[in-house]
Amino acid sequence: MSGWVVIAGLGPGDEDLVTPEVRQALSEATDIVGYIPYVRRVPARPGLTRHETDNREELDRARHALQMAEDGRRVVVVSSGDPGVFAMASAVFEAVETGPDRWRALDIRVLPGITAMLAASARIGAPMGHDFCAINLSDNLKPQALIEKRLRLAVEADFAIALYNPRSKARPEGMGRALDLLREVCEPSRVLVFARAVSTPEEQLRVVRLKDAAPEMADMRTVVLIGSSATRIIDRDGTPFVYTPRSVPE
Repeated sequence: MSGWVVIAGLGPGDEDLVTPEVRQALSEATDIVGYIPYVRRVPARPGLTRHETDNREELDRARHALQMAEDGRRVVVVSSGDPGVFAMASAVFEAVETGPDRWRALDIRVLPGITAMLAASARIGAPMGHDFCAINLSDNLKPQALIEKRLRLAVEADFAIALYNPRSKARPEGMGRALDLLREVCEPSRVLVFARAVSTPEEQLRVVRLKDAAPEMADMRTVVLIGSSATRIIDRDGTPFVYTPRSVPE
C-alpha cells in the first residue's frame, strides 16, 4: 500500500511550536482530516484536500482517514496540542481495532505535539515540576461521577493537576462542580492558574488562590492548572512565577 496515515499534533497555537516532523508530514499530505478550526490552521495549497468535520465525529473522521489511506492517499489527521492527549490518536486506533483486518497493515504513525498543559506550565514557570496528572472535565465520553471521583483521588494523592475542557456553553456547570469539590478537600490558599489561548495573540494568564477562583475564569480555550499542596507563587512585577518544588519533605 502506498498510502499512509499520520496523526499529528499542531501544538497550542503558535505556528513556531509546530514541530519540524509535523511540518514535513503536512507538506507531503494529499488530505488533511480534523475538527474544523484545526484543519483551517493548515494553509490551502494545490494538491491538498482539507476535510473539515464537527468535534463529535471522531470515529467517523478516523474511519474516513483510514479508508483514504487504503486507497493510496497520504492523510494527516490533525489535533491541537498532542494527538495522544484527549485527541485523535485514540480514535484512530479504536477504528483500526474495530475495523477490517486489512487496516492493521496500513502505515500509521503518531507525531507528538506540545500540549496546552505543557505550554501553559512553561509560560507561568514550573507548576508541573513534580508528579502531575491531566483530567478532562468533559462528560461527553464519560460520566460526571467518574470525573469527580478521579479529581478527588488526584487531589488526595497531592498531584498537581491540569484540567482540560473546563467550561463550555453546552456544559457551563463543569468548572463550578470542580471548584466545589476542590473546596471540600483543599485549603483555600491552593494555587490555580487559568491559562487561556496560550501562545496566541489572545493569551491570558491569571494566577489565583482557590478561595478567589470562579467558574467564569475558564472557557474551552482555557487549561486550568491546579497546584499541589507544595506549589508556590513567586511575586514580582507583572505575572508571578508559579512552581512546584522537585522534592517532597518526608
